[in-house]
Amino acid sequence: MKYPKLLIATVLLLALQLGQIQAQIQKGKLAENVTITSELAPGERHQYKVRLDKDRFAFFRLMQQGVDVMVTTYKANGEKIESFDSPNGKQGPELFTLTSDEAADYMIEVAPFDKNEPRGKYELKIEKISRAAVSPSEKVDQLFTAWDNKESPGAAVAIVKEGAIVYKKGYGMANLEYDIPISSSTVFHIASVSKQFTAFSILLLEQEGKLSLDDDIRKYIPEVPDFGKKITLRHLATHTSGLRDQWELLIMAGWRMDDVITTEHILKMVSRQKELNFNPGEEFSYCNTGFTLLAEVVKRVSGKTFPEFTQEHIFKPLKMSHTLFYDDHERIVKNRAYSYHTDSSGYKKSVLNYANAGATSLFTTAEDLSLWAMNFASMKVGNEEVINKMNTLAVLNNGKTFGGALGQFKDTYKGLDEIQHGGADAGYRSFLTRFPNENLAVVVLSNSADFNPGSMAHKIVDVYLAGKLKPETSQPVKKSEAGSQELKIDPNLFKAYVGEYEVQPGIIMTISENEGRLYAQATGQSIDALIPVSQTKFKAATADATMTFITAGGKPAEQLQIIFGNQTFDATRIKPFDPSAVKLAEFTGRYFSEELATEYQLTEVNRKLTIKHSRLSDIELNPVKKDTFSGFMGNLEFTRDSKGVISGYKISTGRIKNLKFNKIK
Repeated sequence: MKYPKLLIATVLLLALQLGQIQAQIQKGKLAENVTITSELAPGERHQYKVRLDKDRFAFFRLMQQGVDVMVTTYKANGEKIESFDSPNGKQGPELFTLTSDEAADYMIEVAPFDKNEPRGKYELKIEKISRAAVSPSEKVDQLFTAWDNKESPGAAVAIVKEGAIVYKKGYGMANLEYDIPISSSTVFHIASVSKQFTAFSILLLEQEGKLSLDDDIRKYIPEVPDFGKKITLRHLATHTSGLRDQWELLIMAGWRMDDVITTEHILKMVSRQKELNFNPGEEFSYCNTGFTLLAEVVKRVSGKTFPEFTQEHIFKPLKMSHTLFYDDHERIVKNRAYSYHTDSSGYKKSVLNYANAGATSLFTTAEDLSLWAMNFASMKVGNEEVINKMNTLAVLNNGKTFGGALGQFKDTYKGLDEIQHGGADAGYRSFLTRFPNENLAVVVLSNSADFNPGSMAHKIVDVYLAGKLKPETSQPVKKSEAGSQELKIDPNLFKAYVGEYEVQPGIIMTISENEGRLYAQATGQSIDALIPVSQTKFKAATADATMTFITAGGKPAEQLQIIFGNQTFDATRIKPFDPSAVKLAEFTGRYFSEELATEYQLTEVNRKLTIKHSRLSDIELNPVKKDTFSGFMGNLEFTRDSKGVISGYKISTGRIKNLKFNKIK
């Protein structure tokens, strides 16, 4: 279920971190093995100094206690080195490192992740200062210092260079209850990294002449509804089908992600769908459903179960002896790592009972996954035609590409071509990246929800391809647009720009003005200053993004166009709205979805509209505009009949659009 790099770029755009005016508080110097306890208030930035000799490595541990923080390291001259933020929220460790390139006072800055963070405490300590690593293997070991212990889950790493494994190792524990350590041969669930094996299986069947990527899915799975538009296998393998995502549908239907979920459950749910998110091939939207369907196609065409087919045609020929697709939640797998997450009490088990394969559920090791990576350069399974198809960028109906290939994503990293995919299910985290022109592949597998495998994999790439990488820099403003100095804009013009713009359901971009400068802030995120490059176009101060206000006749801007890389978002101004004027009683009642076969009850509790489900916790809804509420996965947009009475609602989330619920009482 890992979001691909393209979607991460979109999230980065909407997050627009930093740029927030905060109070800088000097907290003094840090010393090794001395714990500092402090309280962080909203709007504060705590700054610490640490003295390091040249070529030293320092490992820090910050324990969050009720506040989600971001840690940033700086050189003595103020140059930013790196930012750290794990996905563990307001509790648990924020682990970070610092390597010195000169003897100097370095700075550690601790700040709230966003302006809405409440006041909270944290503890900060230098765990270790040692000699900076010299050899590549030593450098990788130091990267994993935080996870190299017997008290936490960890990770397995394998590095492939020139067709051979040049480094492999495990860090931390595969099982915290029985003190079993991780090794490079520990078996992990690798979540969405599984998808490339599913796409490859389809290509093998196409090579045999048994199907075509351009076949209609209904040719093989007639249970898929006829939406009046042809959905091809290619659409499924490139996330362009328009189908709604299975996981978000299941959650909305009242399922927990630790329920036993089978392929049969998913197929039945798909068969009840009435609409698509968009016409096939029109857009990209990450969709796990497509790969569950592709695995079912493999089963029906080959006459073998999907695990049997992949075992016979991929894993056995490549000698991936510890690899299997897991479609039986009761099956025993030897040497398997269990997954974990953290809360205020420490590590807890993250239970996973998936009994479906295709979109996820591949069990493998770092060593076995290295054999798969080698097959792209030295083919033992498939041929050059299959590999080329696998690596070719998909094209939308308008002729544009979006970074997606078959079951994987193509991009550049510091100037080098990269093909990658990550995964995240329960507490499992995985990342496989390949740099084909440099004959390098990196595998990072973890059993901790706090772990960022993509970041760690790229740090390993930095070590092994140090001489070939270009520094990452933000795109400068073109002089032809902005001149040599920042443009001066009449502050009175800002009145036409200030307001709220809806980027997508649930995501609002707020434009504000303060002391003659515009600022942008996405829903729930930090604020960023906007630098003018023309009278209507602005560049974000800390993100590679531009924003253009669409105006007409001196009236307030009705639209805001946001460009991040090659992605364009058109946001529409939200009209002034008074939430206190909403009559909540109009919206109460029971609502049923035929597509999900589930019911919700909406009630008024303490002057809040609350949505209830028999299997889910109650959630308060907040009015955001006329007949529209947010708070549950996305936006609920209520519909009215000819008499103006509420008749139902449509809900839209990140991977679902306009799913209908009808009012039944």
